[in-house]
Amino acid sequence: QVQLVESGGGLVQAGGSLRLSCAASGSTFSQNTVGWYRQAPGKQRDLVATLFSGGTPNYVDSVKGRFTISRDFAKNTVYLRMNSLKPEDTAVYYCNRGPGLEKLPWGQGTQVTVSS
Repeated sequence: QVQLVESGGGLVQAGGSLRLSCAASGSTFSQNTVGWYRQAPGKQRDLVATLFSGGTPNYVDSVKGRFTISRDFAKNTVYLRMNSLKPEDTAVYYCNRGPGLEKLPWGQGTQVTVSS
């Protein structure tokens, strides 16, 4: 059974930074196209960053220039570096396979709260 475990969230002031981690067990998760998603209270879960299997990243406009997705094959871990955080980035962040791919069971996510 594949398990995704997100970590690294927390409370940060606007303008601050966080690095999220997503560790996967039971599969070669990080070698595939992967994504970071977020869900704000009362809203649907949305994709924010994709890292294609070939290494090309893609970001939604709202995080371009501020977020960086990366991975460590040896650790089977995917990261999301978030800089210049804004209150509107507040959400629970999840990782999973990339858009259009069959999703693995979702992890518990990691809460990111950005205060103004």
